[in-house]
Amino acid sequence: MAEITLLAKAEAHEGFEFVYEGGGPVCRTCPYRHACLTLDPGRKYVVTKVRSVSHPCALQESEANVVEVKVVPRTLVVEAQTAVVGSSFDGGRFACRRLDCPNWWVCAGPSLPPKQRYRIASVEPGPAECRIGRTLKRVEAV
Repeated sequence: MAEITLLAKAEAHEGFEFVYEGGGPVCRTCPYRHACLTLDPGRKYVVTKVRSVSHPCALQESEANVVEVKVVPRTLVVEAQTAVVGSSFDGGRFACRRLDCPNWWVCAGPSLPPKQRYRIASVEPGPAECRIGRTLKRVEAV
């Protein structure tokens, strides 16, 4: 079953990627909130299909199309012993200030949510570099 949400007409096209940030205060009284506020905040999604149905959106102050979306896999680093395809883990930002590390953006970067549940889709071969000495692997997770 596809996940659905509402997007402004300008954004409602196949292939459009976005990070869901959640609803605003105006969404609490919206009659379409049960279709729109179903995604996980902080996750990245891609539009896979645009439906012909549209509704008014108070948050966007325009019409919004109903779209089908799927989660986009995210590159992360995890402890090596956790890196098993199909396993789930609670990921988030590691406490690291080594901005010179090639993995800093997928390890401790500001685009990562503080904590979120992921499932590992694939594991890259070989260790991921860590400038503070942790044993890590790069993974694609959803």
